[in-house]
Amino acid sequence: MKTCWEQDGFSYYLLSNDALGLILRLNGGKTELVHFGRPLTEEDAAAMAVRPGPGWGTAVMYREQLCMDALPLLWSESGTGDYRESPLSLLREGRPLPGDFVFDRADWEHEPMASPLPQAHGQRESLRLHLRQGELFLRLCFDLYETALVRHTVLENGGDVPLTVTKLMSSLVDLKGSFTMTTLDGGWIAETHEHRTPVGCAKVVNESLTGFSSNRHNPAFLLEDGQEVYGFNLLYSGNHYAAAQRSHQGFTRVVQGMNFDHMALTVLPGETLETPEAVLCYSPEGRNGLRRRMHRFVTDHIVPEYWRCRLRPVLYNDWEGCMFDFTEAKLLSLAGKAKKLGCELFVLDDGWFGERNSDTAGLGDYTVNTKKLPGGLERLSKKLEAMGLDFGLWFEPEAVNRDSQLYRAHPDWAIESALGRNELLLDLRRAEVRDYIVENVSRILDSARVRYVKWDMNRHSCLLGGEAHAYILGLYEVLRRIFEPRPQILLEGCASGGNRFDLGMLCFASQIWASDDTDPVERLDIKEGLLNFYPQSTVGCHISASAHIQTLRTTPLTTRANVSFFGVLGLELELSHLLPVELRELKNAIAFYKAHKALFQFGEFCTLRAEEGATAWQVRDETGAAVGLFHRLVHAAQGYEFLCAEVEEDRRYTVSSRPQLLRVGQFASMLKHLVPVSLSPNGFVVRDIDRYYPMRDGEQTFTCTGAALRAGVPLALKFPGTGYDESFRNQGDFGSNVYLLTPEDGE
Repeated sequence: MKTCWEQDGFSYYLLSNDALGLILRLNGGKTELVHFGRPLTEEDAAAMAVRPGPGWGTAVMYREQLCMDALPLLWSESGTGDYRESPLSLLREGRPLPGDFVFDRADWEHEPMASPLPQAHGQRESLRLHLRQGELFLRLCFDLYETALVRHTVLENGGDVPLTVTKLMSSLVDLKGSFTMTTLDGGWIAETHEHRTPVGCAKVVNESLTGFSSNRHNPAFLLEDGQEVYGFNLLYSGNHYAAAQRSHQGFTRVVQGMNFDHMALTVLPGETLETPEAVLCYSPEGRNGLRRRMHRFVTDHIVPEYWRCRLRPVLYNDWEGCMFDFTEAKLLSLAGKAKKLGCELFVLDDGWFGERNSDTAGLGDYTVNTKKLPGGLERLSKKLEAMGLDFGLWFEPEAVNRDSQLYRAHPDWAIESALGRNELLLDLRRAEVRDYIVENVSRILDSARVRYVKWDMNRHSCLLGGEAHAYILGLYEVLRRIFEPRPQILLEGCASGGNRFDLGMLCFASQIWASDDTDPVERLDIKEGLLNFYPQSTVGCHISASAHIQTLRTTPLTTRANVSFFGVLGLELELSHLLPVELRELKNAIAFYKAHKALFQFGEFCTLRAEEGATAWQVRDETGAAVGLFHRLVHAAQGYEFLCAEVEEDRRYTVSSRPQLLRVGQFASMLKHLVPVSLSPNGFVVRDIDRYYPMRDGEQTFTCTGAALRAGVPLALKFPGTGYDESFRNQGDFGSNVYLLTPEDGE
C-alpha cells in the first residue's frame, strides 16, 4: 500500500504492507519520521507524530516551533541545528558546505541504479523524495518489499563547480525505544560471533576498514527492545559504517552506508553519486520473527533468480584430501568414493594451474597444469560426468603471486603493498585487468563444463577510501560479466572463510563459505550469528576431519554432520582415512540430508530454548520440521532433557531421531568391564566389531501433539555412567541429535 495526503497543514506519505510500515511527513520542508515498524494506517499518522515545541534551552530553532535536534527524522544535515550524527558532509572549493536540503517533489517510480552497485530485485512499492539545495539535488529512495524496507541515496551536482563528498550515507532513521545493539564480530576462523552493546548517549559504531565487508565486523546488526527487533544490513562488499546513538529526547539515531574513512569523492557538474542499498527490517515477535523476514527477503530479492529456491548439491571438495599434490587418477579415485557416499558435485580446489605447487607461485595464471592433468580440465570434467558427478572448480581471480607469468608480464597490474598470504591484489580499478579476468575465467568455465565455482580471496586490502570503493565497483563489474550470461553456474563466495559474507556478494554468489573453521562447536556460534540475517541456503557447511586443524578439538562425526545439515552440506576430508563404520555413518547422514534437503536449505529457521550449555535449532516447512539439539561439555550423572519445538499445537506429530552409529573402538578401554580379555581400541577385533556390529545411539520414536512439543517432551536418558544401553543417548562431550517431526496427516 502506498498513499499520500494532506492533514493539518502537513503532507504525509505512507508505505505499508502486512509486515511493516513507514509513515513520514514534511515539516518545514524536512523529512520527519512519524513511524517505522508495525504496519499502521493513515488514521494513526497524526497521533503518532511528535508535538512541535520551542526546543530545549540552548537548542537552535530551524524555524519557529521547529527544532531539528528534537525531531525524529529520515534525513538531516549539519548546519540546521541538528547536532546528532549527520549522514552528509560536503566540500565546495575546499570549504565546508552546510547542508540544508528541502523537499522539492515526490514520485512513486522505481529506477535502476546507474552505477555497478547491486540492487535488490523483484516486486516492490517505491517512493522517491526529491530534495534540493540550490543547484544540488538529493534523492531519498525507499523500496518496500514484502518483509523489508530498502533505502539508498542519490546526490546530483547540478551546478557548475565540482563537489567533494566526504560522507554520504544510505540511510538515516530515528527510532523510539531503548535498544541493545547486537553486532557480528570476530576474525579469521572466528567470524560472526554475537556481541551485545547497550545503545546510550555515547555512539556505538559497527564498521570495517579492511577494504572488504570483513571477518571483523559483518555489516548486519540488530537493535532489540524486548520483543521489538529491528534488523539492518547493507548491499555492499567494501568498507562499511553504521552507528547508533540515543538522544536526550529518547530517539535512537541509526545511520548506515559506505565507510568514508580516508575517502573524498568528487562529483563533477552534471554527475551523480549513488550509495549502496541499505536494508531495514522489523519484527514484533523477537529474533525468530526477524529471522523469518530477513531470510525471506534474501531468498526472494537478493540471491540470483535462477538459484532462488533451487536445491543446492551436496559437494565434495578435494582440498583436505589432496591440497596441491594430486593427479587425475587420484582425483577420480576420490570422486568415486564421494559418489558412493552420495555426493552430487566434485570440486577441484587450488593447484590446477600454472606452477601452482604451493601458495607462493602461479596465482594469476590460467594455463592448466598438464603434469597433473594430462587431459586438461575438459577430460576430467567428462570423466566426472560419466560417474554421475557435476564438476566444480576453485579460482582466486583477484590476486597474483610475484612468481607468476602474469606478474612478470604485467607487474603494474598488481597493487603493490605488503604481501598477504604470499600474494598481492590485482588492480580491479583498471579496465585491462578486469578484461583479463573475465576473458580467462569465462574461457575455463565454458571449455570444462563447470557447474560450480568457488571464488576465493585470501587477504585484506591496503587500499584506502575511494580507491577501495573503486576496487569493489570493479569486482561487481567482473562478477556481473562472468556470471550473468551463465546463471546455471552455482557461485560460492569465499574470502579466507567469512571475510566477505554480505548481501552485495549474495547478489552474485548464491552461497558463501562461512568460515575456514569447520569445527562444529565453533560453527554453532558462527552460524547462529549468520542465521540472524542470512538463510541456510546461503551458508556453506562442510564435514571435515577430526581432530580439527583450527582448534585441535576432537568431535563426533555425528555432530559434524548434524551441525552441517543446517546449511548447504559438503565434505572436505581425506576419505581413505575413515574407518568402515565412519564411512557407513557418513553415507547414512548424506542420505538423510538429501531426503530432507528442501527442509534444511529452505525451511523456516528458528532457535529454541534448551538446557544450559546446549543449543537447539529448528527448520520447518509444510512437510514438517527438524530439530537439532547440540551439546558442549557434559557432566556426570546427567538428568533429563526436554525436546521443544515451534509447531502447530493442534496437530499430532511422529517424532523420530536420526539413526546414529557409534564406534565401539571409542569405548574399547571400557570393554574389560564386560569381557575377560583386554582389547586394543584400534585392534582388528574391535575394528571387525565396528564393521559388522556398530553401536546404535539412542534411537527414539514417539507421537505427541504440537502442544506437547511446545511445552517440552522428555527425551531418552543421556549416558548415566552405569553401563551401556542402546536406548541411552551414549554421547560424551559435543554430542548431538537431530529429530524429525512429521505431522500424522502429512506424507
